[in-house]
Amino acid sequence: MRYYKEMESPIGQLTLIEEEETLKEILFENQNIQDADRKSTSFLEMVEEQLKEYFEGKRRTFSFSISPQGTEFQRKVWKALEGIPYGEVKTYGQIASEIGSPKGSRAVGMANHNNPIPIVIPCHRVIGKNGSLTGYAGGLEKKTALLTLERSGDIN
Repeated sequence: MRYYKEMESPIGQLTLIEEEETLKEILFENQNIQDADRKSTSFLEMVEEQLKEYFEGKRRTFSFSISPQGTEFQRKVWKALEGIPYGEVKTYGQIASEIGSPKGSRAVGMANHNNPIPIVIPCHRVIGKNGSLTGYAGGLEKKTALLTLERSGDIN
């Protein structure tokens, strides 16, 4: 069974979705929940607590199980994103080179866009080659807020 819990955060409402004590998705308020029942499980409570600590600037890593669903290429990109340290950024091109697809910047961008577990898999830490902030599923204001939090310890 898949269960979901909604939580308020400084970047808006988030919906946390678990299956068998593994985080499967984090949805922003403009995204639809599919095939999940509303239920606050102990696992989802722990995920919510760790996300709250992250937003308070008290947590830099997460200690719960995740299982993003995607293609082999997407999973390779998402794994590379997990290697970007808190408060740092990399370009789409750097990620493409790291995973052995040096000309795959656009494909990396699409994998970022399809990341089912934003924040935890930190796609917000990926920027354009000229240092510009480019697309984010939750909107650029959320990406900016997350990067600001990680650089200054404050979401505002």
